[in-house]
Amino acid sequence: MPNLTSVTVRVPATTANLGPGFDCLGAALTRYNQFQFTALSPVDEAQPPILKIDVEGLEADRVQRDDRNLAYKAFCYFFRKRHQPIPAVHITLKLGVPLARGLGSSATAIIGGLVGANALAGSPLTPLQLLDFAIALEGHPDNVAPALLGGCQLSVRDQTTQAWTICPIHWSADIVPIVAIPDFELSTQAARSVLPQQCSYSDAIFNLSHVGLLIKGLEAGRENWIQTALQDRLHQPYRLALIPGFAEVFEAAMESGALGLVISGAGPTLLALSSAETAQHTAHQMQSAWRDAGVNAQVDLAHIDSKGAVVEAFE
Repeated sequence: MPNLTSVTVRVPATTANLGPGFDCLGAALTRYNQFQFTALSPVDEAQPPILKIDVEGLEADRVQRDDRNLAYKAFCYFFRKRHQPIPAVHITLKLGVPLARGLGSSATAIIGGLVGANALAGSPLTPLQLLDFAIALEGHPDNVAPALLGGCQLSVRDQTTQAWTICPIHWSADIVPIVAIPDFELSTQAARSVLPQQCSYSDAIFNLSHVGLLIKGLEAGRENWIQTALQDRLHQPYRLALIPGFAEVFEAAMESGALGLVISGAGPTLLALSSAETAQHTAHQMQSAWRDAGVNAQVDLAHIDSKGAVVEAFE
């Protein structure tokens, strides 16, 4: 039986890809989903697990309340991987991260389920062991790594051992992320379907060099480096047509002084990076440009979350 009876986990939203950092670079943002897991009764291995799910907050009516719920799937995955019975559980979700917008909502569910299960089980696994589970469930590390660990994270896989190395990237406080969240959705599956199966050596070299420059630019707060580094050839050129008004918002952001504008994750949320001096003006201009293109969008100045997934309360 788990050592705890109830645990509450807060998990940040994430912005991934970051221009040239396709499927390997992501950062946690100060917007959150909260997951409470309460054990209902001792496990009876002769009966199917008891499950109750309540959801409140942003787009709560769209979240599944049965065993298809992604947080519950991750919760079950933890116990199955450890060859333990799945506890009967009551899950309460409080949602602040919009669905299918490129802000890592699925990653919050996966991390929330794994961290909650680990806490109820007495915390037998380290964060990096949980991250291996999360990557297996998500399929790539760029969202789940910062969602679990916080900050900006670069994820690299060893070709021989297949083990993941997670490298924290310092994000200068002088560089302000601005998120523009439109009132339409774009599924990750749809965004991936438009990508080519192969790329040229020149495109691969282009992105390699730009990722290196982006990392150094973020660390040092070098605006001219970041402006160059955010360019990409692997995913964004193919996805732009899926986001109405992108060209108009890009032009408005750059004319207002932004260092660059990229697709957040698979989109359709757009991420601009700016200096503190121009950030508020850039946000206003981005919102106006999207509105003029017929799209309503919520545009916010964001901050980098440094903590990642946090166990906020337990009994």
